[in-house]
Amino acid sequence: MSTNGTRGTTGDGGDGAAAQKEPRKGAKEPQPRSVRVVIFSLMIAVLLAMLDNMIVGTAMPTIVGELGGLDHLSWVVTAYTLTTAASTPIWGKLGDMFGRKGTFLTSIVIFVAGSVTSGAAQTMGQLIGFRALQGLGAGGLMVGAMSIMGELVPPRERGKYMGMMAGVMSLAMIGGPLVGGTLTDHLGWRWAFYINVPLGAIALAMVTTVLHLPKKPRQGRIDYLGAALLTIGITAAVLVTSWGGTEYAWKSATIIGLAALAIVSIAVFPFVERRVNEPIMPLSVFRNLNFSLVTGIGFLLGFVMFGAMTFLPLFQQGVQGASATNSGLLLLPVLLPMMFVSVVTGRRTTTTGKYRAYPIIGGALIPIGLFLLAQMDVGTSRVTSGLYMVVLGAGMGFLMQLTMLIAQNSVEIKDMGVASSTATLFRTIGGSFGVALMGTIFATQVEDTMRERLPQGGAGAGGGGAQQSMEGGAQLDADSLAKLPDPVREAYEHAVSAGTHHVFLLAAGIAVLCFIGGWFIKEVPLKTGEAPAPESGAEGAPEAGPGDGTDTAGAQPGQEPADAAPGTADTAETATGDGSGAGSQAASDGTGREPVSDGRASIGA
Repeated sequence: MSTNGTRGTTGDGGDGAAAQKEPRKGAKEPQPRSVRVVIFSLMIAVLLAMLDNMIVGTAMPTIVGELGGLDHLSWVVTAYTLTTAASTPIWGKLGDMFGRKGTFLTSIVIFVAGSVTSGAAQTMGQLIGFRALQGLGAGGLMVGAMSIMGELVPPRERGKYMGMMAGVMSLAMIGGPLVGGTLTDHLGWRWAFYINVPLGAIALAMVTTVLHLPKKPRQGRIDYLGAALLTIGITAAVLVTSWGGTEYAWKSATIIGLAALAIVSIAVFPFVERRVNEPIMPLSVFRNLNFSLVTGIGFLLGFVMFGAMTFLPLFQQGVQGASATNSGLLLLPVLLPMMFVSVVTGRRTTTTGKYRAYPIIGGALIPIGLFLLAQMDVGTSRVTSGLYMVVLGAGMGFLMQLTMLIAQNSVEIKDMGVASSTATLFRTIGGSFGVALMGTIFATQVEDTMRERLPQGGAGAGGGGAQQSMEGGAQLDADSLAKLPDPVREAYEHAVSAGTHHVFLLAAGIAVLCFIGGWFIKEVPLKTGEAPAPESGAEGAPEAGPGDGTDTAGAQPGQEPADAAPGTADTAETATGDGSGAGSQAASDGTGREPVSDGRASIGA
């Protein structure tokens, strides 16, 4: 039997090897293979959350052709986005209060139910309602996956798994349009939703049978008022960014009223949270400098990332004549470096325990890449633009999952769900604001350029197409552009080039703040043994013997667990890396030796 990962001595000076060969009766630490199976199921859940919009977007023209309701088309996306954003912090808090496994399984069930009903919708109104239900479940998928990983895997080893998560996200963005187009062409648009059913069933089965976390007693009352205020504020803010400049003018009473409602709700929210026992978003987590910094960086990252992903295809199709059929492939120069750097950075973080340099490097590369993209014009080749996109993708790879890791490492395990949901929420809100603001700048610049180049009315033809493309409707693809008169086509290409120039310049300026914020992040050591083992009372877990799986979650360095057994305060049993379930011993703080990893470092290696 391998003894990898079992260094150290027992607290009483006994033979650690003997303890390894004869594990205490009933002890059951997480097995490497089991953990890998759970991580795989979490990746499926993340894939569900990321893949859905990419697939559905490709199927939208066919959906409108069958169900009608073109004037309500934007609500198919908006309803999903609204309920996802609004429910994200609530899912995180429910997991902290009542257990992550149950809330995660519930979110999968709701998402799959929303997928089935969306696929069976007979009218556009029904589809919008069922998409809202689907988004409600999606709000818990990403948060649940990240929170469970945070409880199952110590931060020191979490980097490599988060790198793999980033890879899954990139694959979803690449393959989503291809899968959506294939399903729509050969099986019908309803299968764009039905495809979630087998994937969801696999995730449900794997999580139910393999994942065993401690049951959590009901802790206090749900903060209904705080949840309502946060939901109203988020909903109003998302509607402002979704409707402003498209459905309604920015100066309209509707947009001004929604903006005021968002500001008032969010302003009142902190006062309510200070007065309840179980706040939906504990403000105390923001007292940690690292947590506040990476949350802000996540907001800025979402701002520039979603903006870039929206307007890069517009430039490639409108200026470089690329086909819209395989739109996911147009972003390969961004997504592949992002995936590669995320995986490598995660593994390096796991190996060295060091991470402070990565936000600084990523914060430098992102504005450089965006500034280079801002230099593109009608004469820029695909090779040149592809090289610029590589720089941007590499920069995002340094930050994508590392911000989540630092956020989780900055809080106690009891607030893991809040940390995960807050980081996810701020990135989502940042993306909404980014796309809205950049869309306004893009549309204005396109219209101005078209008027300058075609003062006799050509602006209407070209500008209208650009405006439609910005709103997610039909756009001028390569075939359509080829049919335009030469002066109109050239004017449109220069207009799109000017619009993307201003958009990427704005994004580059915003991204500089990421670089500045990265310098203030402190290198707080990543915890190596906070992940709890199954305890007595855990669903599906056996009774643990004395001293097995002592939960040291939230303990500060050098602090003893409150419930440590007498005579064992200077040791901590952990799982072996070879899957035997035998305990190894971590050196105590009083020995003068560095603490030994809990053995999970070999999981998935």
